[in-house]
Amino acid sequence: MIQNDVLAKFKEIFGEGGEIGVYFAPGRVNMIGEHTDYNGGHVFPCALTIGTYGVARKREDKKLRFYSMNFEELGVIESSVEGLKPEKEADWTNYPKGVMWAFGEKGMKVEQGMDLLLFGNIPNGSGLSSSASVEVLTGYILKDLFGFEVTNQDLALIGQFSENKFNGVNCGIMDQFAIAMGKAGHAIFLDTATLEYTYAPIKLENAKIVISCSNKKRGLGDSKYNERRQECETALAELQKVVDIKSLGELTEEQFEQYKSAIKDEIRVKRAKHAVYENQRTIKAVEALKNNDVKLFGELMNASHVSLRDDYEVTGIELDTLVEEAWKIQGVIGSRMTGAGFGGCTVSIVKDDAVDTFIKEVGSAYEKKIGYAADFYVVEIGDGPRKLA
Repeated sequence: MIQNDVLAKFKEIFGEGGEIGVYFAPGRVNMIGEHTDYNGGHVFPCALTIGTYGVARKREDKKLRFYSMNFEELGVIESSVEGLKPEKEADWTNYPKGVMWAFGEKGMKVEQGMDLLLFGNIPNGSGLSSSASVEVLTGYILKDLFGFEVTNQDLALIGQFSENKFNGVNCGIMDQFAIAMGKAGHAIFLDTATLEYTYAPIKLENAKIVISCSNKKRGLGDSKYNERRQECETALAELQKVVDIKSLGELTEEQFEQYKSAIKDEIRVKRAKHAVYENQRTIKAVEALKNNDVKLFGELMNASHVSLRDDYEVTGIELDTLVEEAWKIQGVIGSRMTGAGFGGCTVSIVKDDAVDTFIKEVGSAYEKKIGYAADFYVVEIGDGPRKLA
């Protein structure tokens, strides 16, 4: 059992004794509503049963000692709770350190060091939010070890703040929120403009959620993510000259078509169109689930991918291949890229009796075309962060 393995490894690396806690925070997948979270729209993510395990123990001094079972070649990385600053980008400890820094910025200074061991069974760089999982996990550990009075929603906001301000990635709120607020068997219908949310049960009769990992690595900070944000912000500013809105998420499709001539660049028109139409697709998709119309939900997933490919241009040959091959399989209800794009994963709803065929045929076609293999995960929807022992 993973819980026992990480605890044993912690004791091997950092020694016995003291009060040792074992914790878990999930990864997440977004079912629909991509690149809407920083455009004031809706998203529909769910927490997974795979995620990040952490083992932590408070120290009496100011020293921080980090160890990751995913990067064992790096050994123990030492730091201090004083003068926290981001080190070179490849250093994974920037995520937990960023959260400690963010707690301090919010008036909850971490005065003592800790030993922290992490193990994630989310594929790294996959777009299933391994970084946000680490952030929420670290926040949950700080809350438990130091008695900080924060809610899970606070942990999401602190995680986002640390990623924006400490790690320099201009992410929206969705990833941290989905992880911090996860609920087994449910996705979260979240209005990113107001943080109002409802839980919607995901009832997939005789079907499973399958995540296909392209194994194309991507770095968020140096991807075109920030460029897309900028394009949408410029388009919004142009629209605001002719219509009273605070975000693209406030527009219906009809309103967008009415006012889009205010946007002075064809590329920006496409980017804004995606943000508006994807938000409306997400609203319709949640309604479809309420009506037990999984078929319509799947059609909206497919339309989402087409928009991400053609209007937002964030898919790339790897994700397009996974989705286009998925669409050929009988028993696939819907398939789309998920996450920021430029590599990472797709999410598909596949009928139970087609799952094996899906993995075999999509996997074979992908390897033939791309030159290396994809990985497949049949996933369950899980709860948010918690203390395991």
